[in-house]
Amino acid sequence: MRSPLLNKLSLICGRRLPVSWLVLCFTSVLVLIAVFGSSFPKSFDYVTVTPVPEIYSNYRRLKEQTAVDYFQLRTVSSGAGRQGELGLCGKERENYVPCYNVTANVLLGFKDGEEFDRHCEVSSQGKFCLVRPPKDYKIPLRWPAGRDVIWTGNVKITKDQFLSSGSITKKMMLLEENQIAFHSQDGLIFDGVKDYSRQIAEMMGLGSDSEFFQAGVRTVLDIGCGFGSFGAHLVSLKLMALCVAAYEATRSQVQIALERGLPAMIGNFISRQLPYPSLSFDMVHCAQCGIVWDKKEGMFLIEFDRLLKPGGYFVITSPISKPPGRATSSKKRSMLTPLAQFTEKICWSLIAQQDETFIWQKTADAHCYSSLKKNEVPLCKEGYDTPYYQTLMPCIIGASSKRWIPIQNKSSSPDLSSVELEVHGVSPEDFFEDLQVWKLALKNYWSLLTPLIFSDHPKRPGDEDPLPPFNMVRNVMDMNAHYGGLNAAFLEEMKSVWVMNVVPVRALNTLPLILDRGFPGVFHDWCEPFPTYPRTYDLLHANGLLSHLTSERCSLVELFVEMDRILRPEGWVVLSDKLGAIELARAHATQVRWDARVIDVQNGNDQRLLVCQKPFVKK
Repeated sequence: MRSPLLNKLSLICGRRLPVSWLVLCFTSVLVLIAVFGSSFPKSFDYVTVTPVPEIYSNYRRLKEQTAVDYFQLRTVSSGAGRQGELGLCGKERENYVPCYNVTANVLLGFKDGEEFDRHCEVSSQGKFCLVRPPKDYKIPLRWPAGRDVIWTGNVKITKDQFLSSGSITKKMMLLEENQIAFHSQDGLIFDGVKDYSRQIAEMMGLGSDSEFFQAGVRTVLDIGCGFGSFGAHLVSLKLMALCVAAYEATRSQVQIALERGLPAMIGNFISRQLPYPSLSFDMVHCAQCGIVWDKKEGMFLIEFDRLLKPGGYFVITSPISKPPGRATSSKKRSMLTPLAQFTEKICWSLIAQQDETFIWQKTADAHCYSSLKKNEVPLCKEGYDTPYYQTLMPCIIGASSKRWIPIQNKSSSPDLSSVELEVHGVSPEDFFEDLQVWKLALKNYWSLLTPLIFSDHPKRPGDEDPLPPFNMVRNVMDMNAHYGGLNAAFLEEMKSVWVMNVVPVRALNTLPLILDRGFPGVFHDWCEPFPTYPRTYDLLHANGLLSHLTSERCSLVELFVEMDRILRPEGWVVLSDKLGAIELARAHATQVRWDARVIDVQNGNDQRLLVCQKPFVKK
């Protein structure tokens, strides 16, 4: 006996259902499966940058709220809106850094320093949760004050630990009980960082450190940067100084430098290359960095050679106490012997030595390497320069690169010349157009953030949106930086901010161009956590990133949990992407408890902006 439903269908359609009706049903089922069963892809094979629209519509609360309501209905209907908010992690994870579990690494057999390296393959996230701020956490002070004064509750170091860290703290003072103030002449070097910087310049044959830029030194990699004092001074000279130091469970150099608003990231090269391309930095600085130079047959120096540009400088300072007798001389000789012996094998020249500071200069002649004896350091084969945590190489990389341009031959212009752009395969027209697009985009971003910042001061009818303070953010992470256009736009607008330009590992490799522009930058796989401490960035930006995560290795919720970890409370997120990606991203923004706004850029396509702010959760 047939069911009543089939009887009704027979009356409507006859004894047999039409083929077109069956095709329609089948298509509808496939659409439903695609909507309900899709999970956001996780990696990407190639990132193409989504063009930023030329004109954004004026921001108005009513229009924005309508868009929010519309997209909320769409995400709820697709099932994404049913995902609940994630819980908070326990107190033990307040300073959690994934991929750096030293105890687990030791149990797995890593040793000889490799237990301190990054090992994401053995890191297990477990249940997703949001890293909470410490009980005494406070919003960092704005620049320039925040560069020299930090809240003690924001970093994993106590007053007693500061006071017990030796003579370094003699030029620091504690203000009250909850602040640490860094003098303008504090730091790693006993005579003061300004005197030290001037000493380095004079050893290089310059009149003062203000001439670093004219001498071709614009980018400095500071290994084991202490509390960031040398880098802070170089930033004041308009140079880019990137601090890199190993992971530390307490007294973290990187965490303190970032809390001061200085460019820094966790990095260790005991066994693997740092995630930067060859020929990236004009100077590598190493003060009390604790490297044992005669280990691993000189591969640490080979890594520095890979990172240095032709004609670049390697500066090492190792302050040694001077007790009576010959102890100091013997210790100095023991440190210098492996350096002196090996630097000759890689075409470096010792150009100056004063007190405990030594300066070597890398050769500007690429043919020097080929003239070395066969038993010296060999040249790597072509294609070895893929530095995303690759094993340290016992050979010279970069000597045959088109980017082999001595730093002394660089243009004095703050940007790249047409000849330098040609080396990177970029036309001057495309480069200029990219900058113009990002200058306009930045102005619109700033106006869109304003209502969120001043949410407790609603504007009156007819009033213009209030302008946000020029120094409301200290640092920005551009998660898909392309040419570094957003960074350039910040500089053009003279905003007091630096940008960490991230080039995804499966994107078009534009990181050499970014670093040649003098901007901070790094390779990264967004299927993995970023090597930094929690709460270290004020604003996260991604243009065209989400649409191109196509692998099955990671999920969008993992990405948003990681973004929440590295974003400080009351920090901002600006995502620009296609409609479908933004819809799903908004649902995940709700999961991580962000306030989210969807903005229709109204340029005739499906491009949307998602502007979010992370709340200050106090629990």
